[in-house]
Amino acid sequence: MTLTLIERTRCTDAAPDKGAGTALDKDVVDTDAAPEKAPDAAPRRAVGREADGLAVASFVLGLVGLLVFNILLGPMAIVMALLALARRTRRRGRAFLGLALGVADLAVLAALVTANGTVAWSIGG
Repeated sequence: MTLTLIERTRCTDAAPDKGAGTALDKDVVDTDAAPEKAPDAAPRRAVGREADGLAVASFVLGLVGLLVFNILLGPMAIVMALLALARRTRRRGRAFLGLALGVADLAVLAALVTANGTVAWSIGG
């Protein structure tokens, strides 16, 4: 196995015209070699995982933002949801929920500001 791999790399590196090593490559079959994976499979998986995390984070931030810190958490939920959708997350529903909850956070903030006249509010009244 080692000899066939060395010979194969020697033929492909030394002969740029590809005419010298083609007969050798046809005769030698390496059955012990592992199948090659796509070199960019790991970065795609990492980006997909990151986009899924952004979708979940936008949902959680939008949900928590309905109760506290909606002036901060609402826009963060919107931005994270849009990033997750742009990166083609597999959790599109959760990203859309995070987007809707982020907009709802800002709507609740606007309603409370018009009712109280201030950005600060409390649940107790």
